[in-house]
Formats: sequence, C-alpha cells, structure tokens
Amino acid sequence: MSELDDHQLLAEFARDNSEAAFAALVQRHVNLVYSTALRSIGNAHAAEEITQAVFIILARKAQGFSRKIMLSGWLYQTARLTAANFLRGEMRRQQREQEAYMQSTLNEPGADAWPQIAPLLDGALEKLGAADRNAIVLRFLENKSLREVGAAMGASEDAAKMRVNRALEKLRKIFTKRGVTLTAVVIAGAVSTSSVQAAPAGLAAAIATVAITKGATAGSSTLALVKGALKVMAWTKIKMALTVGGCAVLAAGTASVLFAQTDKSGADDSWRSIIHFYSRPAMEADLADTPPQVTILPTIHPHWGSMWWSDKAGRRLGINSSVTNLLMDAYGVRTTHMIFPGPMAGGKYDFIANLPQGAEAAFRQRIQEQFGVAAHKQVVETGVWVLKAGDPEKLRTIISNKKSPHQELKYVDGKTIAVLEDEPVATLADALEGWLLRAPVVNRTGLSGRYDLNLKWDNHDQSKSVTDLVDQLHQAGLELVLSREKFEMLIVEKVK
Repeated sequence: MSELDDHQLLAEFARDNSEAAFAALVQRHVNLVYSTALRSIGNAHAAEEITQAVFIILARKAQGFSRKIMLSGWLYQTARLTAANFLRGEMRRQQREQEAYMQSTLNEPGADAWPQIAPLLDGALEKLGAADRNAIVLRFLENKSLREVGAAMGASEDAAKMRVNRALEKLRKIFTKRGVTLTAVVIAGAVSTSSVQAAPAGLAAAIATVAITKGATAGSSTLALVKGALKVMAWTKIKMALTVGGCAVLAAGTASVLFAQTDKSGADDSWRSIIHFYSRPAMEADLADTPPQVTILPTIHPHWGSMWWSDKAGRRLGINSSVTNLLMDAYGVRTTHMIFPGPMAGGKYDFIANLPQGAEAAFRQRIQEQFGVAAHKQVVETGVWVLKAGDPEKLRTIISNKKSPHQELKYVDGKTIAVLEDEPVATLADALEGWLLRAPVVNRTGLSGRYDLNLKWDNHDQSKSVTDLVDQLHQAGLELVLSREKFEMLIVEKVK
C-alpha cells in the first residue's frame, strides 16, 4: 500500500480527527519547521514553542486547506511568520554578532560556507517566487530527491532539476549582492548539509498531542504566538487583495481607513515587509537594494508594535510608527526629552529614508512637510528626577556577583516586574525613564559598580506606582527625588 501524501493525511485528519494522520504529518515535517524557527530565533527553547504553534495553526486550518497549496512551502512560510511575530518583542536582543558574517567573501567550498550563508538564507528565500522557494525547501530543507520534488510540484524530474538550478542561481546572485561570493554548487552543499537541524527527541509526539486539540491544552505563551501569527496571516491575505484591487476601504469598528498598497508613484514598497526586521544584516541589505527615497506612508501593519532601525549613515526604516515615534527616530531623542506644542496628529505610518547622503536631514524635512512639525534642541528649565546614592549598607546588599548583564520586564496579574542583573546605575537611570517615570532621570549617584535589582509596580495606578518605586529604591540604598533644573530638551513646534 502506497504512503499517503500530505493532503491525503490532512484530509483524513480534517474528516475523522485522526490522531495517527496528524502525527504522521508532524513527524514528516517537524525538522523543517524546527530548523526554520531555530535559524530565525537562535534559541532552541523558543524554536520548540514556535514549532508547536505552527502545527496548532495547521490543525485549525486543516478543514479548509486547499490542495493547490504545497504543505512544505506553507509550513516554511508559517514558521517564518510565527518567528517574526515572536521577534516583535525581542527586537533589541536580536541585533547581535551576525554582522560579522557580512564581511566574509570566500570563493572556495569548505566548512566556512554555512556561517556565511546562515544569517542570509531565509531573507534570500523570501525574495524568490513561490515556485522557486518551494523547490529549494523540498530539495534542500527536506532533502527530497529531484523525482520527489517534481512529483510534489506536478512536474517531471528534469523540470524539477531545471527549477532547482534556476532557484540556486537566483540565491547565488542575492548572496553576492550581500558580499558573500560562493558558487551555486557550494551553496547547495552548505544548505543541504547544514540547514536542517533534527528536532529534539519527543518533540513531534508532544506537538501532535497538543496540536490535535487545536491548542486547547497549550500554554499561554504558545497560544499568544498562535493568535499573533493568525492575525498577521489574515492581514497578509487582506494586503494581497489590496495589491490586486489597488486600494480598499477597511472597516475597523466604526472607523474606515483608506490607503493604497504602494505609494502614489507606484514604486515597489517591499521595504515594508516584516521580514526585513529579522537582523541587522538583513535590514542593511534591504536598505541598500531599495531605490533611494524618503517615504512615509499609512501603515500596512496595524497589528504590530512600532519597530524602527537606523544605521551609522543615517539611513532608517520603520513600521507602524506614530508621529511622535517619527520624531524620536528623526532626532534621536526619546519622548521623555521632548516638549510638545499640543496633541500630535494621529495615525500610524511605515517609513524609509535611505538616501546615500543626507538621509537624516531629508527625513526631518519630510516630517515637516507631511505633518507640519519641526523641532530643535534647547536648554530649558523643566521637571527632572534625580537619582542619588543613599545608605551604603543597603547598597552593599544589591552589589552583583553574577557577571552576566541582563534586564527584563515581566507582566504578572496587572503588575510590572522589572529585573536588572549585573547592571550599572546608569542603566537603571535610563531604564526608569522609559519604564514608568516619563521624565528625564539624572544620575548623580557617583556609583561605578554593578548591581542587581527587582522592582514592582501596579500598571493601573500611576501615582501609587511612582510612590512604590521611590520606596523600593530607598530600601535598596538609592534615593529618587523630583527636582526642577535646566536640561536640554527637544522643542517640537508647529510650522506652516
């Protein structure tokens, strides 16, 4: 008896709620999904959770899954999307050592090829068409034979070979643009041997058990990933409809939002992709590949948090940013150091400013033209918080010996728990501004050591939270007092 294909197994699960059919699907594709998540996140525990979320989504969508969709390609894309959703809250932690890979250019095959390819592979695959991407996924990420690739794609073995070779050549050109010069043969070998990591033992069985219930027994963090990914998947369908129709009116409660998928010139707006925020090398490469421009458009990512990034040359890229966020990015000043003339214009925007020179100045000018606001720095008298050293005995109790800097915010039962480990007081002063105080914090402790602190406050009562924070710092040997001093602020003004 021949082995059932993916769609037959999925149909059996949808029709009969067959645990065996779904378990077979998970076993067949778990390494693909886990490896994709692991490359994107770089964290094995998070990759396991993302893998579970992807198969829960598959279980929920099994009833209406089209036979026209190749499951391997769908699982790959869903894993990428779910990983991007995970990264939304981890962006600051994701800009790390992968930049070093961008500097290497090896022409010979060898062990060093994969480290060059790894941080760029998924971003490059996103630039391929669906057919080319599916061919690469099947051939190298799932190690299918050319005959199996052809069968999955409804083509002959020879046609599959041609498709794979064309896709590899496209990958080679993309890598070359990013400073990694390798032959198609080397790329094929490196991806085939190194891209797929075996999922942990027992993960497939555990996922199947949870996914079959469509997430009913999943943990809260996994369900949050599922919910976020489903939202983005739904939004992606709407976005595709807008591309076909040109523009549309979307109802959101009682409000209507009208916008076009691309700017008025009809220029490519692929720079607005969530995928571009995976890593610094990916963003630098995408900024370099996008035609030079300064553009601010109504967002196509209303379900995401604000994300923005800039480089040393002043080029910048962002999504779902308010006018206040735009000003923060344009002038490099957080809102706690700004003075506004009144309420800012509403709405959220995606933006890019990637001129080879003068991008920052041009971005500020575009903000002025579109929103009628400009800004300048000026020393004024304003309210500030001053952090001072208090009781030396209490301070000694929070001296760190962990040798591993870390800061984190947790939200539990309406409370915020702030954790700082092995951090200097200057980091605490900076963090207090953004966490709760919403005003400049001046560090006058004179302390040079590193400390551990755990602080907690109520999200629903601002005044009580500040009082509690002052008390907790006092117990730790630090004094936080309100003062009025001369301080450099960004003065935002309305202009014609």
